[in-house]
Amino acid sequence: MGGIAAIARHAGHKVTGCDSNVYPPMSDQLVAQGIELIEGYGVEQLALKPELWVIGNVIARGMPLLEQILDRREPYVSGPQWLADNILRDKWVLATAGTHGKTSVSSMLAWILQDTGHEPGFLIGGVPQNFGTSARLTDSQFFVIEADEYDTAFFDKRSKFVHYRAKTAILNNIEFDHADIFRDIAAIEQQFHHFVRIIPRSGLILANGADPVIARVLEKGCWTPIERFGASSQWQAEMIDPDSFRVILEGQEQGRVRWELLGEHNRSNALAAIAAARHAGVVPAAACEALGRFANVKRRMELRGTVGGVAVYDDFAHHPTAIAATLAGLRQKVGKARILAVLEPRSNTMKLGVMKNALSGSLAEADLIFCYNANLGWNAAEALAPLGARATCHDDLGALTSAVATATRPGDYVLIMSNGGFGGIHQKLLARLNAVRQ
Repeated sequence: MGGIAAIARHAGHKVTGCDSNVYPPMSDQLVAQGIELIEGYGVEQLALKPELWVIGNVIARGMPLLEQILDRREPYVSGPQWLADNILRDKWVLATAGTHGKTSVSSMLAWILQDTGHEPGFLIGGVPQNFGTSARLTDSQFFVIEADEYDTAFFDKRSKFVHYRAKTAILNNIEFDHADIFRDIAAIEQQFHHFVRIIPRSGLILANGADPVIARVLEKGCWTPIERFGASSQWQAEMIDPDSFRVILEGQEQGRVRWELLGEHNRSNALAAIAAARHAGVVPAAACEALGRFANVKRRMELRGTVGGVAVYDDFAHHPTAIAATLAGLRQKVGKARILAVLEPRSNTMKLGVMKNALSGSLAEADLIFCYNANLGWNAAEALAPLGARATCHDDLGALTSAVATATRPGDYVLIMSNGGFGGIHQKLLARLNAVRQ
């Protein structure tokens, strides 16, 4: 919704926005673009008399402002619908869908198009550091979008991505997530099938060839050409060393990527972005060169600071699969150095405890684990018991920060994982480490 607000501002509209507890980097980005942020959902905002209310999917019946909008029959629309009707209608939309990697792949793809002279518009659920903003509107025919399967609004329970009119579609992976709206994996598959059904014959689907759930979705019916990436697929990544890999298409090397990103999952993400860019007319060799200049997304293995030889990283990982992939990538980089994982199970799925049994296994690569278990409806200590004394749980953020700071020693890597602000723990920990050092 923040990105849509920025695009509306770029299109010439006066835009305000309201939400609860907005935090950086989005809050900073919106204020910098002249978008007024209002805390809460109070009815006094009716005095703004907007031409249109654009309603996000966290808005629910019972909120005072929404009730007044409905009672007064004020005009309203969902964010994805507004975007489709006002921005995407005449664009070549390149959409990235999947449980994991949407933000990273979309950022890579937008940068490839930018670096090769195409000046794409984009809407991404993070802030790519090459651009410094999560959304922009340009005159280019190309528009890159992070295509989320989460529902659209309280009045439209379809997944957001059915609104986006994709021509190039990436299906990166599909796992069970969003347990607050999907009853099981079959319900998620059905939404992805709806997405596949509306991609034109003139388009292209880039599918993760190693994902059996994607295979099931495509077997339900597909009317669009398909290219596959990953193991035993048309597109493959052949690692040269931890910092570089070859891109192979149909057995032929297309180029080499040398970059600072970590892990097999990011090599797979790069394949998807390179293949999608090829559909838009970018030769793979040029795409590989562009990725050598790619700066990762904020909150994706972002180094927040180093104090006394202790490096503190921030990452958005919150699903066990993403946690495991992030830790594996860091382990490959640091070898036998100690990794201290600091986790906030904050997503709706994690709060419900749906993934709790997979949590300990996803953290196996970490030497020490610190879990923030405030406001959980399940016993985090019990879920992490298989990790033994390596794992501790805290329901007080100050105590958690102190415990992490006390446990560190020079040469350690602290990996903080949450899909929220985590109470600003990153700066609090760096400040505590600096105080201890002094």
